[in-house]
Formats: sequence, structure tokens, C-alpha cells
Amino acid sequence: KLYTWQCAIFGTPSNAAGEPQQMVVLGMGKLGAWELNFSSDIDLIFTFPENGETRGGSRTLDNSEFFTRLGQQLIKTLSEMTAEGFVFRVDMRLRPFGDSGPLVCSFDAMEDYYQVHGREWERYAMIKARVVAGDRVAGKALMQRLRPFVYRRYLDYGAYESMREMKAMIAREVTRKGMEDNVKLGAGGIREIEFIAQVFQLIRGGREPALQERRLQKVLPLLAARNVLPEYVVQELLAAYDFLRRVEHRLQGYADQQTHDLPKDELGRLRLAYSMGFADWSAFKPVHDQHRRRVQRHFEQVFAAPQMQEAGREDNGIAGVWRGDMEAEAASEVMRVAGFNEAEKVLEKLMTLRHGRGYQALTAQGKERMDRLMPLLIGAALQAESPDVALMRVLDLLERIARRTVYLSLLAENPMALSQLIRLCAASRWIARYLSQFPLLLDELLDPRSLYTPPGRQQMIEDLRQRISSVDPEDLEQGMDTLRTFKHAQVLRVAAADVADALPLMQVSDHLTWLAEALLDETLELTWRHLTQRHGRPVCTADGVLCDKGFAVVAYGKFGGIELGYGSDLDLVFVHGAEDPNQNTNGEQALAVPVFFARLGQRVIHMLTSLTPAGVLYEVDMRLRPDGASGMLVTSLSAFESYQKEKAWTWEHQALVRARVVVGDPLIAERFEAIRREILCRPRDRVVLRQEVLEMRRRMREAQEKPEPGRFAIKPGRGGIVDIEFMVQYGVLAWASEYPALVTYTDNIRLLEGLAAAGVMPVADSAFLCDAYRAYRKRLHRLTLQEMAGVVDAAEFSEERAGVLRIWREWMQDDEQTDD
Repeated sequence: KLYTWQCAIFGTPSNAAGEPQQMVVLGMGKLGAWELNFSSDIDLIFTFPENGETRGGSRTLDNSEFFTRLGQQLIKTLSEMTAEGFVFRVDMRLRPFGDSGPLVCSFDAMEDYYQVHGREWERYAMIKARVVAGDRVAGKALMQRLRPFVYRRYLDYGAYESMREMKAMIAREVTRKGMEDNVKLGAGGIREIEFIAQVFQLIRGGREPALQERRLQKVLPLLAARNVLPEYVVQELLAAYDFLRRVEHRLQGYADQQTHDLPKDELGRLRLAYSMGFADWSAFKPVHDQHRRRVQRHFEQVFAAPQMQEAGREDNGIAGVWRGDMEAEAASEVMRVAGFNEAEKVLEKLMTLRHGRGYQALTAQGKERMDRLMPLLIGAALQAESPDVALMRVLDLLERIARRTVYLSLLAENPMALSQLIRLCAASRWIARYLSQFPLLLDELLDPRSLYTPPGRQQMIEDLRQRISSVDPEDLEQGMDTLRTFKHAQVLRVAAADVADALPLMQVSDHLTWLAEALLDETLELTWRHLTQRHGRPVCTADGVLCDKGFAVVAYGKFGGIELGYGSDLDLVFVHGAEDPNQNTNGEQALAVPVFFARLGQRVIHMLTSLTPAGVLYEVDMRLRPDGASGMLVTSLSAFESYQKEKAWTWEHQALVRARVVVGDPLIAERFEAIRREILCRPRDRVVLRQEVLEMRRRMREAQEKPEPGRFAIKPGRGGIVDIEFMVQYGVLAWASEYPALVTYTDNIRLLEGLAAAGVMPVADSAFLCDAYRAYRKRLHRLTLQEMAGVVDAAEFSEERAGVLRIWREWMQDDEQTDD
């Protein structure tokens, strides 16, 4: 009504294009979070979309002046005392620049203020902000613009420090004013519960949109569900919050007083106790005190400053070494006495970091965070089995991430994360590099329970779907980054469990393979949804029947054999089941079905291989498709079948032994498997087959680089992994016509066991090859984690090599294959 009344006098406020403008009222604090008390004032911020001036009135006003007058009238209407009282006390101090700022400002001015001048406490305040009146559509757009100020895209552990400082300021004020019995601001009061919830919102809300929740009673259960806080802690905080808020209501309900202080007089105490359901003050007070003690204990555990806990232990001079308080010789001696074997080398690395461009470019706050972290880091490295190696690797990581000081805060604020970082970097150079490439993964170090126990297949699928469901379906870039960050986190967890010997070799590959399948499935879903929204669904039969995707992804090689390792490429082939190439999709922008599937394949590859800020999802190799690099990217099943029957080389049938559909249309998967089974089970001349397999192996040996004398290349070397794989592939192709069960599995271990079960390979030989294969692959995993080539001293696997070569000569009748 005020807006209509004012427009009648001054005209309608409009932007440069003549579009009407309305004010947007943001509710802050308890109003924004639906948490008002009986006597609460309301915190408001007034804003409007665009500058301009009024049109159609007897007098023209600038939009800013129009809305300032409107805001003044609104405040007066709400807060002016009349014979009937007043509506609400209004507090406008949370607006940009506070009391010294304009009463109303435009959206652009709001955004500029928070980007340039916004302070940490204003981030905290904006958590609860919501549009409560005015142009709600425009208000929603404003909140989207302001969200990056409140919720960072990264994990913002600097929020701990800021919240700790805010609490210290409040505590000093409470002490100064004697407000210890204040249920809102006193120790263990409502504000501490809010701080506990909101610090995690500020830290994680940018990456977990569900935490962008204004109501505390909804936020706390989310923190428990995400294992951020233990369930019992959340239940105690919720119980305390409920109790203290009811106390607050009772205090303010009496005589409409805006107070949070417990009464000091006997009658007031009895009145409060009775209103809370207690017989008297002596029954009420212990329950009240217990709630506040619990809140205070949990608050201190969340906000405890590790650097303060460790301060008393820094009596060995390490902090002085980092600060450069002593000469090089004395500093080296301190490091040597502390436990570093290569003290001079470590000291040189430390000083390179301190005097390097990264540290010098830090803000004063960033340097303070680094200075706080380094003594803790050096002390943690001394707990490692090889302190020098551990510290040097972590210092390499810090050089790369130093300018992103939020990660320094994460490590300084979380001793558990710091200790796990040291442990993993000491165990694996590859993990250290992986963390430096993707520092977002440092968050995974906070909880060792999840770090060393990667999820099973179904849990992994559910976790990924939950992550994807929180992404805007139209934001393909964010979807791609979500897939990548999920992959990085899972790979780190597998690697951590691997180096800790918490996962045996086969399960490491299982987890990495399940991960690739889950990510590929979501990738296909995303691309399918985007294409079908524009072009409709493909028609797969002459009768016009729509496909149930009609598309499948076939995995070959390590992926097909469920043997993926760290950093493995994906060998893929795309097939579709459309029977009539003249059919189109059923959308407004219809495409010929083969074109649709070709685009679908291209989009899948793009989603997998594009470099985003979160890296590449997977490198993809499509050369195993029919006709190789010159063939169609996506092949119809009928064309695939014809190629395999009429044109495929023996080595392509060898590759088919390890092929399986991993994602896509179940009907296509079933038809593909029938084709695969038919091809592999065809009768073959074993003599001719053996010669063809041997010829392919000889070509591979001639093309490969020869290792140094006395060295053994585990995968391609004579008696190595490839020889075992070729024997398996030969055995399946040679005997599957008689023993069709041989084509059931695609992994080498079960294929070897199948050859023994069929009686075509001695059980002892099969068992020996299985053991050798596992040993080789385990060593390759370990070498990868140390970023070392897959070449070892020839003596290391002498027995395995001799045994593999013996079986090769007997199995393949090849006297040329001898140990180098």
C-alpha cells in the first residue's frame, strides 16, 4: 500500500528501459530464519533492482530517493508507537555500511559492497537472509548474486578463525557487562549453538548446497547425516537449543521485555521455573546448567585452536627455525637434534619456501596462517617413519597451494588432517602429487574412518547420485566438475586404503573399476538428458518403437577386465541398436538416429576428456572399435557383428575376450554379449591360432623399448604380465567352442581358473600364473604410487618369470621365448 500511495504522488520508479522497479526487503537474523521471539525486533535491509527515476507523477524522483522515502515510511509504520502500541521495532544496522550507509541501495551497489567491503561477520549474518517482502522474483535473483559472498566454492576453513574472533569479542562484551547469565550470549548459550552450525555452513555450504539452510534446527541434522558432527552431539545441541529458546520465549513473554538474562529476584526465578514445567528454581537450574555445559564443551571442541594447544610444546626451537631467528648452522643443529637425518637439505627447502614468491605474495593474514601452520607441520613430520621424505613432499605441496590460504587454515585447524597428510605423503609420492593437483581433497583427510574405507559399489553409486542431484540440471559445467571432484575423492580413498594395506590388490582394482562405471553411467545420463531435451528420443525399429536408450558402452582392456589401476585410460567402444538408419528422433529438432548416436558418443567423450578446473575425468582410447581410428565412432550392433565375423583380425578377437558392456541399455548389453559369445566360441584351428597369437606377441616385443641389462619390465617383459594375458586369450579362443563357460568372465584370474576347471590347463600351472599375475600387478600399483616406472631389478621376480616362461613354452610351443 505504501508503494502504491507513493507512486500516485511521484510516479512509478523505472529503470532506463522504462520497466517498473519495486523495493525488495530482506529479513535478517531471526526474522530471516523464522525464529522470532515474542519481543524480537526485526533486522531488515532495503534494496531495489536498478537505478533510474520515477515516471508518470507530478514530480520526478531518482529511484534511490523514491525508495529511501518508501523505506522511511515502512519503518515508521512498523515501529511508531500509537494508542494500540507498535508492530515491530526495526533495526537497519545490518545494511551495507551500517548506520553510516544509505538506507536503500541498488542490487549493483549491494553486490559491489559485499565483494569489496564485506566483512566476515556479514557472511555469518547473510546465512539467514531471505526475501520477506517486495519483488520476490527480483529478490531471488539478488540472493543468487550474493551467494558467492556467503558460500565459497571451496572448503573455507578460514571461517574457524573468523568465528573464533567473533566469539572472543562477544565474550569480552559479556564479561564487561556482567552478562554471564544471558541465555543468548553467555557461555553455552544460544549463540554458541548457532556458531557451531554456521561455521560448517560457511566452510561447506558452497560445495554442499543442502547446507545453505537458514533454520538451525534443520542444519544440525544435516551435519550429522554428513558425518560432520557425531549424532549424539547434534542431539545434545538440538535439546539445548530447544530448552534455551523456550527459556528465551518465557523471559520475553513476561511484560513484553526484550531480555535474555535470567532473573535475579526470587519471584522472577520461580515464575520462569514454573513456566518451564519445573516446581521451583532449584529444579530448573541444574537442567539449565547441564544444557549450557554441554553446549560449551561442544563449542570448545569445534573451535579449539590447535596452535594454542601446541604452543606449550614448542620448546625445541623449530618455530624459531621457520621464523629465521637463528644462523643456518644453529638452525641445522636444531633440525638434526629434532630427528631429521638430512637437516641441511630440509632447512634449505624450508627457507626456499619462506623466502619464495608464494610466501612473500601472501597477505598479512595469509603469512600469519602459514607461520602458525609450519611448526605444527614440522612436528607432525617427525612422527613419520622417514621424517625427511615426509616433510620434503609436503613442502612441495605447500609451495603449490600456499596462495590459497584456506587450505593453510584447514591444516592448521585440524591436527587429524595434518597427521594424515604426513602419513600419506610419506607413503606415496603419487598421493602427494595428487593432493597438490587437487587440494580440495585435503578435506578428505579430516575423517580417517572414511579415508581408509572406500565405499562399496552400491554405496558409491548412491553417493554420486546424491552429489549430482544437488547440481542444477542446466549447469553442465558444474555437473562435469562434480563428477571430477567425486572421482578424485574416491581415488584418494582407494590409494589411502592401498598404502595402509587395508585393501588387497584385487579389491583396489574392483573399487577403481566400480568408480569408472559409476562415473561413466552418470556421464551418459547427463549427455542423454541434454540431447533428448533438444532432439527427442531415438526410434530403434521400423515400427517406430522408441529406444530404451538403444546405446551401450563396451569396456575393453583393463576396464573390461576389472583391473583398472591409478591413472588408467579407458578403452571404450560405443554401440547402438537402431535397425533403420532412416528413422529420426521424435523431438522438434529431429536428427537421423545414426547422427543422434554419433553426437551422443561425441558428447560422452567430451564430458570425460575435457579439462576443467577440476581436471580431466578420464583419458579415453577408442582405437579398438571396428576399423580402428578410421572407423565410425558409434557402431550399430549389426555392423559390429558383421565386422567381427568377416573382417576382424585375431588380435581383435583376443581383445574381445576382455570386453563387456559397462553402462547403457540392458537390451543392447544382452545382444552384445550374445554376439561376443558367438564370436569367441567359434571353432578355430589351434595351430593356426597359436601362430597368429605368437606373431602378434613377437611384433609387440620388437616394438617395445628394451630394458637395461639386469632389469625387468613387469608388464611387457618376457615372462611378465602380457605373456600371461596372451596365454589366457589363446586358451579362451582355442577351447571356448568346447567349453563355452570360458567366455563367462573377462578378468584374467577367473579366466585362468576357468581354463583349469575345463581341464585344458594344469591346475598347478593355473594357480602359479594367478599368483604371479597378482604379484606383478601389486608391484605395479606400488611403483605407480611412488611415481616410478614399472621396471625392477631382474632378481626380484626371478622365480615368477622362470615359471611363466616355462608354462609359455609348453602352452604356446614357443622355444624362442626365453629369459633375457
